[in-house]
Amino acid sequence: MGEQQTTWQEDAGRDLVRSFGDRLALLTRGEGAYLWDEDGKRYLDFLAGIAVTSLGHAHPVFVEALAAQAATLAHVSNYFATPPQLALAATLKRVAGTGAEGRVYFGNSGAEANEAAFKLARLHGGTERPRILALRDAFHGRTMGTLALTGKPYMQEPFLPMTPGVEFIDSTADALEAAIDDRVAALFVEPVKGEAGVIDLPDGYLEAARRLTAQHGALLIIDEIQTGAGRTGEWFAFQHAGITPDAITVAKGIGGGFPIGALITYGHASELFYPGTHGSTFGGNALGTAVANAVLGEIERAELVRNAAERGRQLREAIHGIDSPLIGGCRGRGLLIGVALQHPVAKAVVAAAQEHGLIINAPNDETIRLVPALNIGDVEIDEFVELFTAALRTVEQALVLDAASGHTPSTTTEETTK
Repeated sequence: MGEQQTTWQEDAGRDLVRSFGDRLALLTRGEGAYLWDEDGKRYLDFLAGIAVTSLGHAHPVFVEALAAQAATLAHVSNYFATPPQLALAATLKRVAGTGAEGRVYFGNSGAEANEAAFKLARLHGGTERPRILALRDAFHGRTMGTLALTGKPYMQEPFLPMTPGVEFIDSTADALEAAIDDRVAALFVEPVKGEAGVIDLPDGYLEAARRLTAQHGALLIIDEIQTGAGRTGEWFAFQHAGITPDAITVAKGIGGGFPIGALITYGHASELFYPGTHGSTFGGNALGTAVANAVLGEIERAELVRNAAERGRQLREAIHGIDSPLIGGCRGRGLLIGVALQHPVAKAVVAAAQEHGLIINAPNDETIRLVPALNIGDVEIDEFVELFTAALRTVEQALVLDAASGHTPSTTTEETTK
């Protein structure tokens, strides 16, 4: 007798580590803003791999760049330079506004970019500046170094003790002014706290952070992993404030689905690393940088930064127009949107949306996160409204049915890796 055939859920439960929980579907194909599962069901994707697939799925520019570079040169190690690596460094410096004073370090993920930034802060601080400031409820990654920068105690607890020296403060200019002194090496900031529920910093915070860090000789390090690559309607979210930080970490959307991260440094921060202080076998390889060049080139050619700003406004207006007692408002910038819910039913809304053919995300119990591809248009937004409304109606009905028994649809908090 042959072996009994297992389901994909059984295979995943047996073979994959459980740190991600149960997988929601077995997806087999993508095109544009759509995904298909193993049964052929189509989904409108408004998660984009958590702000990763900037151009959508299987975009010809992405596919052609990957195939062409794979047929030419994939990897040679960082003992050597390659043309796509140098081209990507120049592009990142240009769009970040660092100019000739900037340098770029390449890794493979946002966590690696933030690890490099952490080491940059230590090199700057030495023994004279042992303090590093970070914001409460911010998220910078799950490696041991980046977890130490992440202001979420419940995430840190299983792995204590953390790397020492990091102090967490409230996200206000007053809290920063009270905490900072000449013993601070760096301030780490998420310009929009994506994993906290798409929470904007207070107006004027980044300007105050730039002024205070410069005054005290500390580095201002901005985590643009989720907000970069045009997501908020500027190339980087800090550009809304008209400032230039000392270091910027990027990943996710710059590769459009290919794993790549980078640390962009400016001025004095560009001189801190020296040979032997940091490295990565795969970071900045020809394959990854060629794809990122193509993705950023298409974002620029198709004016997708502007599209993100315009479609973000359109999407927020459409959400405000949905007549549902569950919706409490919208947060965020561009195509990084948090829909505030009036009840802690976010997981139920995500599940209902998937049933209706829409992929969205719940970073916490009372927020739906929307991060679609940067090239969405009227068709995708209209379809989103239809599917999202249907999902909300499903949950509203469940709330009514459960009211007599005193139950509400179950929720959990979902977090992601950098």
